[in-house]
Amino acid sequence: MKYRIASIKGDGIGPEIVTQAQKVLNSVGEKYGHEFEFVELLMGGCSIDVNGVPLTEETIETAKSCDAVLMGSIGGDTRTSPWYKLEPSKRPEAGLLGIRKALKLFANLRPAYLYPELKEACPLKEEVAAKGFDMMMMRELTGGLYFGERYTKEIDGVMTAVDTLTYNENEIRRIAIKAFDIAMKRRKKVTLVDKANVLDSSRLWRKVTEEVAADYPEVEFLVMLVDNCAMQLVKDPAQFDVVLTENMFGDILSDEASMITGSIGMLPSASLNETKFGLYEPSGGSAPDIAGKNIANPIATILSAAMMLRYSFDLDREADAIEEAVKKVLREGYRTIDIAKSGEPQVKCDEMGDLIAERI
Repeated sequence: MKYRIASIKGDGIGPEIVTQAQKVLNSVGEKYGHEFEFVELLMGGCSIDVNGVPLTEETIETAKSCDAVLMGSIGGDTRTSPWYKLEPSKRPEAGLLGIRKALKLFANLRPAYLYPELKEACPLKEEVAAKGFDMMMMRELTGGLYFGERYTKEIDGVMTAVDTLTYNENEIRRIAIKAFDIAMKRRKKVTLVDKANVLDSSRLWRKVTEEVAADYPEVEFLVMLVDNCAMQLVKDPAQFDVVLTENMFGDILSDEASMITGSIGMLPSASLNETKFGLYEPSGGSAPDIAGKNIANPIATILSAAMMLRYSFDLDREADAIEEAVKKVLREGYRTIDIAKSGEPQVKCDEMGDLIAERI
């Protein structure tokens, strides 16, 4: 089979880590008889430098014509980069919000899995890390505060900022259904995280998700307030399977979940629409302080490519091969700088890509 993949390498370490994921995909193609064509596109700061805007209509249309999108990282140093002297709608991250909306990517999946080989890198207590954890953080991606009406203006002589949090029942229902479908393939447990004791939007989330849960009698359905969830993630992460939540809560909690794995450089993500089309990217940022040094961890991007094979292309065997290759490399003791213990040998970004590709 031939697959056409939009490749958005982005900024900072993005080009380094995406190149390694492409290397691994090419190895998969050689092994299993597939051809992956990478269509290089600009988005983020690099697009501002070339096109004056973080996302062009041409990039959107080309991405839509592909079978999936593989992306690196977007943005730079907010303190020093000239990109952040522009108005918010022209900054790098506006491109990310724009492409999510244009491609109708409403469901963000971030698996958080603690590899046994990396338990010592987990910042949690030893007895908590010893239990391990394997959860899927599911964040609604195109609604809520990030996409509601916003303005800053003077009201009665006082500068006032307003951000509007809006959800309708259809937006909630479609991601709730995806959450329960994924739970059916995992450990059959969904935890809805909200703030229903305060917010009307959360009360609607709870009502609609309870209705969806009724159609999945095999799945255990729980609700948890967001402040409690933030505590439970560091107290007992093993209790979670699929965690379903709205946009801003998911943004924060998925980063917390990623860090307790030991390194955000290990965490992939997928953003899906109502078809099999998806955008796949690492959970971490562009890390401009280490860009160009060949020391970034490419594993999250490589695992994102595995998610692409699984969710967009239905190539489960090939996705398994990538995930097993990653586990094998870790068992053999290879580490990038972010996951290496003191005194352990370290490999470069491109070396890690080579090691994983060779074990497909």
